[in-house]
Amino acid sequence: MKNTVILLIALASTSLASAQKLVIKGSDTLGAKLVPTLAEEYKAKNPGVSFEIAAEGSTTGIAAIIDGTAQIGMSSRRAKPTEMSAASAKGVTLKPIIVAHDGIGIVVSTSNPLTKLTKRQVEQIFAGDIVDWSAVGGKAGKISIYTRNTSSGTYSDFKQLAMNNRDYAKSSQKMAGNEQIAAEVGKNPNGIGYVGLAYLTAPGINVVAIDGQLPSKESVLKHTYPFARPTFYYTNGAPAGEAAKFIDFTLSAEGKLISEKVGFVSPE
Repeated sequence: MKNTVILLIALASTSLASAQKLVIKGSDTLGAKLVPTLAEEYKAKNPGVSFEIAAEGSTTGIAAIIDGTAQIGMSSRRAKPTEMSAASAKGVTLKPIIVAHDGIGIVVSTSNPLTKLTKRQVEQIFAGDIVDWSAVGGKAGKISIYTRNTSSGTYSDFKQLAMNNRDYAKSSQKMAGNEQIAAEVGKNPNGIGYVGLAYLTAPGINVVAIDGQLPSKESVLKHTYPFARPTFYYTNGAPAGEAAKFIDFTLSAEGKLISEKVGFVSPE
């Protein structure tokens, strides 16, 4: 009996030792759909691995790597110089790994007949210079702007790619994620917002062409779509252990196929 108890304890200890938990924090663009889908497939092949995924914005992902509270940080933007300095001060080396490419699509309600805008008009709308749809060929009505919140990498990238780093209009409404923006725009005939490629088919929204280009796999890869950008995993130096295995899976042929199915463009 004593030997049996010892054996059971030993087996339990072995089981606990073999259990692996990956903590992944950061970008909603990656963390709402893509990374959970990858995690489910990875767990099916590696049943001893569990995941904690928190999609609260790219800033939180990079901060989690600096603070050591996650093994992988998801980000839809590159780390800022201030973040690089903060990491260096703590002896952390922020290593970026391109996960997939994305295009930030401009979306309006399906009840809005507008189908195209120029890049200049996008800047003027989101900065608050243009406040009525009639100024860009639409039906008269006050424009309602929906953006991501300030912790979002997409919030920062869009300012750089579409707004010449200008500030958003004071009237803009900040949303926690892509799905929230799509939902709000979908029920507001005067709404406009932006979402990643994986969210362009949400109900109630239409995608607007920018300077004649729609976001697609081809236009993102060829950089003919003006609001294309890479997305990243960040680690502290070279990834190791289970984090390295999960990153390898993400970048494998199977992982790339999952990325494409979710709606991203795989790196070549």
